[in-house]
Amino acid sequence: MTHAQGIWQQIFAFDHYGELLALVRNSLVAGAALGLVGGLVGVFVIMRDLPFAVHGISELSFAGASAALLLGVNVVAGSIVGSIVAAGAIGLLGARARDRNSVIGVIMPFGLGLGVLFLALYKGRAANKFGLLTGQIVAVDTPQMSWLLGTSAVVLVALAAMWRPLLFASADVEVAEARGVPVRGLSFAFMIVLGLAVALSVQIVGALLVLTLVVTPAAAAARITASPALLPVLSAVFAVASIEGGILLALGSSIPISPYVTTISFGIYLVCRRFGRKRVRGGGVGVQG
Repeated sequence: MTHAQGIWQQIFAFDHYGELLALVRNSLVAGAALGLVGGLVGVFVIMRDLPFAVHGISELSFAGASAALLLGVNVVAGSIVGSIVAAGAIGLLGARARDRNSVIGVIMPFGLGLGVLFLALYKGRAANKFGLLTGQIVAVDTPQMSWLLGTSAVVLVALAAMWRPLLFASADVEVAEARGVPVRGLSFAFMIVLGLAVALSVQIVGALLVLTLVVTPAAAAARITASPALLPVLSAVFAVASIEGGILLALGSSIPISPYVTTISFGIYLVCRRFGRKRVRGGGVGVQG
């Protein structure tokens, strides 16, 4: 076997694929839920220009998950706590874009530093450390599954409750405020929802590449439609396709899941960018990724 063939075998290996598939049943279900959550939340991330916030929240989510790993408690719960702390801080301290970006710039290195500290103190399996940064597919056990699905349900219910006013406020904040929409309250509530969505995504793709689930699918969908009805549908479909495809491709290899998910997601974005029409106005959801 040549060196190139050995590398290819590492990236794509389908030996005993049927047996391995049974091991990721929970991950496939969790991936579908996380793809749906990430795709829907991503619509508002693009509209409200919050990709940088997603990255900042993911660093605190990583710190929370690392602390939970060190203490031997539920990693998903730790990730959620870290995300909510970051999202709450950004929502409270960063009402204006400039203030918000400054707060995020302070939070990001702090969260990453804490996470590295906790992982350095952790004496368990190296795979657990690596998985928090780059994702993992076979570690979704039943307790984690309950946390993931339960939190996903909370996010979806919260989004359904605030969807219309949040859409209005995201499209034109001044008009929405003039018509009595509680813009500040909605903004803070959405940041908490975003924090939960980021915490969920960290469990599959890792803290370093959360943007591929929460931003890229929505940015791709925005390239081909500005319809307020079709945009979230396409965003969710793209996100689910990326994560499920990534899980299935990574199953037999020794490579973490994140490169597969990011490649599929980026490929979808390139296709949408190539064939989609640029939309920067109209329909109240004129976004451009």
